[in-house]
Amino acid sequence: MKKKQEYIQVLGSRVHNLKNIDVKIPRNQLVVITGLSGSGKSSLAFDTIYAEGQRRYIETFSAYARQFLGNLERPDVDKIDGLSPVIAIEQKTTNRSPRSTVGTITEIYDFLRLLFARVGTAYSFHTNEKMVQYSDEKIQDLILQNYNNQKINILSPTIKSRKGHYRELFEQIAKQGFVRVRVDGEIIEIQKGMRLDRYKTHDIEIVIDRIKVSETSKKRLAEAIKIAMYHGENVILIVEQETKKARYFSRNLMCPTTGIAYNKPEPNSFSFNSPKGACPKCNGLGTVNEVSIDKIFPDKSLSIQNGGIAPIGEAKNTWIFKQLKTIGQKFNFNLQTPIKDISKNAMDVILYGGKDSFDIESKLMGVTQNYQIEFEGIEKFIKNQYEQSGSSSIKRWAKGFMNENTCSQCNGTRLKKESLFFKINGKNIGELSQMDIIELAKWFKNLQLSKTEQLIGTEILKEIKDRIQFLLDVGLDF
Repeated sequence: MKKKQEYIQVLGSRVHNLKNIDVKIPRNQLVVITGLSGSGKSSLAFDTIYAEGQRRYIETFSAYARQFLGNLERPDVDKIDGLSPVIAIEQKTTNRSPRSTVGTITEIYDFLRLLFARVGTAYSFHTNEKMVQYSDEKIQDLILQNYNNQKINILSPTIKSRKGHYRELFEQIAKQGFVRVRVDGEIIEIQKGMRLDRYKTHDIEIVIDRIKVSETSKKRLAEAIKIAMYHGENVILIVEQETKKARYFSRNLMCPTTGIAYNKPEPNSFSFNSPKGACPKCNGLGTVNEVSIDKIFPDKSLSIQNGGIAPIGEAKNTWIFKQLKTIGQKFNFNLQTPIKDISKNAMDVILYGGKDSFDIESKLMGVTQNYQIEFEGIEKFIKNQYEQSGSSSIKRWAKGFMNENTCSQCNGTRLKKESLFFKINGKNIGELSQMDIIELAKWFKNLQLSKTEQLIGTEILKEIKDRIQFLLDVGLDF
């Protein structure tokens, strides 16, 4: 006689995201619960069935034993029948690091990094031109070919578009035996105590040699290139004596127009977990916490006196409110003025700080009094507390006045600008990382590489395609 099928019957489960679910599960059989993330699989299996089975089991213990175990709450369910003592094997969780992605966990991203390091084509982030790379011998041949019988200056780029007076730099260059530099496009002799306008951006190159290019000057040219490469960190600049036309050459990947150079790519150049690849602004996280003006002033109809500046609360007899009162005297408001009626100039000082002194003449007393403003600024104070405080509670307090925004420098790709200008078939690694699995599989299926690139990337591409196909096969394409 066939044994009657028994069931675990769950009626009206409302645990977490379950919406009054009824279900019958056959006993003594292997039963699988499947569904999308967030559909309630764990809520049904662990937080309803297992939780109720464990609660009933513990209720069989004596009162003495239960005091060490504690009481378990009954799950939010109308009725569960057919339960026996339960055992649950805990779900394995992956690393909760904010740096982990589907790509890193499945190692697809690791092979993508390797692929871009081996077959990626570099482009200039200034001009979008394809980067070029030369050996010293090739550079010498190009100079002999393009500047034959012309007078040229061979220079080493030292400073590119940076502010400063550079007095110490000029002294150091002179001590090394060089007598001329090119400053902002003009070649001049180094003078003792020479300095530039510290508030303007400058380009400075050391003049290594002035040569008339010919076969007889070949040896001198080779020596000048070697010295120029050393002082220019593998980049040199050739300037024609007559036309002043300039051209860059580099041992590294280099933009032929602007002279910017990239280091030789390696897998870490495309890793947001490495300083070599991570965006410097967000440290490879793709998001940054930025102070929210709306959270600082949640109700602009309130005055400073009544707590209009949320981080500092209502007015107290403290230094910060004395400084705000002083700022008000300069910008014609007081602590009773609603936030919305305070001028933009005053709000800029309140938010971002300022140092100033001003005089106010008292009409009644007939005297002039001097006031000093030395205010850090609410925004800067919150930011400093979040970034520099060693206290986790203070960090949490500061974070309460911040929003998590997509990093404006890398647009959420987590990578340095240089890393995003290595491309394969017009796509950078950040764009591939944003694709869903189906789209990525299609892109690799249609990928066209040259014979050399195909030879280099065959094994890498096989690993990437196998891992993508595995995700598709197990239904994780969503």
